[in-house]
Amino acid sequence: MRKIQMVDLQTQYQEIKEPVDAGIQEVIDSASFVKGEKVQLFQEHLAQWLGVKHVIAVGNGTDALQIALMSLGLKPGDEVITPTFTFIATAEVAGLLGFTPVVVDVDFDTFNMSADAVRRAITPKTKAIVPVHLFGQCAEMEELLSIAREHNLYVVEDACQAIGSEYTFSDGQKRQAGCMGHIGCTSFFPSKNLGCYGDGGALFTDDDALAERIRVIANHGMTIRYHHDLIGVNSRLDSIQAAVLEAKLPHLKAYTAARQSAAAYYDKAFAGNPHLLIPGRSPHSTHVFHQYTLRLVPPAGVEASVYRDNVRNELQQRGIPAMIYYPVPLHMQKAYLDPRYKQGDFPSAERLAACVLSLPMHTCLDQEQLEYITTNLLQIVK
Repeated sequence: MRKIQMVDLQTQYQEIKEPVDAGIQEVIDSASFVKGEKVQLFQEHLAQWLGVKHVIAVGNGTDALQIALMSLGLKPGDEVITPTFTFIATAEVAGLLGFTPVVVDVDFDTFNMSADAVRRAITPKTKAIVPVHLFGQCAEMEELLSIAREHNLYVVEDACQAIGSEYTFSDGQKRQAGCMGHIGCTSFFPSKNLGCYGDGGALFTDDDALAERIRVIANHGMTIRYHHDLIGVNSRLDSIQAAVLEAKLPHLKAYTAARQSAAAYYDKAFAGNPHLLIPGRSPHSTHVFHQYTLRLVPPAGVEASVYRDNVRNELQQRGIPAMIYYPVPLHMQKAYLDPRYKQGDFPSAERLAACVLSLPMHTCLDQEQLEYITTNLLQIVK
């Protein structure tokens, strides 16, 4: 059996080695390493794939989120609502720009932002909502967009873990993750569903004016060379990373299907086990399984986090990696402590932080590996 990894990029590379190597060699031969033709082609092809007017590639997913907020014309002290159970980037960029991050609880089953919690958190200072499509499925965008329209708020989607996930509205309309709000953001970090071989990210929008503003901000605020109309940053996807992504993009649907197949295997193996709750599914969104995240239910009298950590340690001793995303909600992070919040205010997020465990999930999991993972986990939790 091949060594089990959380993400097996080596095996995936061997399957696409020829086009990846050829694309990288083209960049080297052209010596067009920055803002080259490969970047432009990838942006165009990804826009076509997503069904969105504009894709602007940048240096990483966090840059994408920061540039998105910079483009909206918000003022210091304006409030930006984001979930408390997520990676730190959404609150981080708001804080860096002088905005006030406002965190809300999530749905215990889907892990995504609670629309009801968003409604309760809105104040006259609220200017934007940043839903995170966590672990690979979309947040409840129809309701969130309705709330945003009602209160004249911007919506910036963090789709860094959900590229390829499709959301179906009540009228039957379907849209890709990151293509429903004013701006969508994604990451091309190597472990993402569409990942490069370094850092990378992108912003999506159908708004022509916002797209132009984003391009200017990402390029030092320049409209004409050495003429800076806005305060900007320096953030761009390099041509070699674009070549890798261009080679991978035609495989993205197959990669998604492989992840969904592995998730279905996990679901079937763990269904009905009293100590394992499989990931909940939104009725409106497909799931692309950036992560396959279980919720562990401890025996009576055992603390959830202790049980989870013991299970994880036992898995690792058997050669099965497992990760905890995320052990500390944003409202309990030292850098973001806020007198408005205290432990217990966000019960779903705090429960999840104590009990979640993510299993290996990537495009190259084979039957032997899946059998080994599921058999051993079921032995451990029985």
